[in-house]
Amino acid sequence: MSGVYITRSAKFLPNEPISNDEMEEYLGMIDGIPSRGKGLTLRNNGIKTRYYSIDKTGKSTHSNTKMTALAIEKLTGKNFSQKEIEFLACGTTSPDNLLPSHTAMVHGELQCGAIEIASIAGACCASMQALKFAYASILSGNSNNAVVTGSEKLSSLMRAEHFEKETERLAELDKNPIIAFEKDFLRWMLSDGAGALLLENKPRANEISLKIEWIDIRSYANQLETCMYAGADKNSDGSTTGWKEFSSTEWLDKSIFAFKQDVKLLGREIVSTGAKYLKELLTKKKIEVSSIDYILPHISSLVFKQKMYDEFVKLEIEFSLEKWFTNLTTVGNIGSASIFISLEELMNSGKLKSGQKILLMVPESARFTYAYCLLTVC
Repeated sequence: MSGVYITRSAKFLPNEPISNDEMEEYLGMIDGIPSRGKGLTLRNNGIKTRYYSIDKTGKSTHSNTKMTALAIEKLTGKNFSQKEIEFLACGTTSPDNLLPSHTAMVHGELQCGAIEIASIAGACCASMQALKFAYASILSGNSNNAVVTGSEKLSSLMRAEHFEKETERLAELDKNPIIAFEKDFLRWMLSDGAGALLLENKPRANEISLKIEWIDIRSYANQLETCMYAGADKNSDGSTTGWKEFSSTEWLDKSIFAFKQDVKLLGREIVSTGAKYLKELLTKKKIEVSSIDYILPHISSLVFKQKMYDEFVKLEIEFSLEKWFTNLTTVGNIGSASIFISLEELMNSGKLKSGQKILLMVPESARFTYAYCLLTVC
């Protein structure tokens, strides 16, 4: 059994960064009315700029597939060509197609041979699940290297036109013709882009490499109901009804394919459940908090950074805030791509030193899955 190392990282962010004031120029206004939730949401999440793969008319400039391929193109080249890739694992929440799979479509864009692929669908942990799949492939000797990606194209789903039919229906029922907060607030949270990592069975000489010590992933769907969802509607008993059970007219009337979030459930569970899990992991693996030099949290809002810190302190696993590294304010929340794009920035920052330890932390609110990964700088 060999070790597994992240030897390179790359990202692709489409077009130019978009400020808070420009967002509705790209996403539009529902019923021509400025969003009532936008200001509050942006004050809380702290995001200043983000990236969209659409123009102001809503026309797509890049597909999810293309952004992912462009990130891999940046990853490869010098001393490692696309033709050398042995294994490709891609994670995303927002594939361009139902079929073929996202990874198959990305493979079709690359200049490589026939290779093994794995396509992971899900939410924010999809990229970490892809990472573990590739890690296991190399660790078992199945492959010598692997390329892993996380990517999202969410802006197209946040366009105002996808909500117009629902507000028309609400107006007919003499209700307030403003989209529910659970749907509106996500419009100001999400961004587009792709991150890519190269994994190999040995570190690269004279370059920063990160040894993967372990990856631990746990779902709490057995005890918690759905929190974030798309392609479904949530029922009063906490269950969901999938898109295939609705008519095509209802898809528009109920904005079935819009991303929605049960914000009360999110606030109650996302921090406390993940903190308890981390406490279990650190105890089980006999890891001292003081040994960790950087903690990279995937967070959708800066509010959660302080909430996580406070919860960790309660459980006696305090990471000083100086150790927390996030680029949320400049690139936004890119779902499954966020953790790789954050790691890419740290890995190429010139700050890392041999022997330092990095903890990746990815909470996923869809039905509460958490991923943790410990890396050592080589």
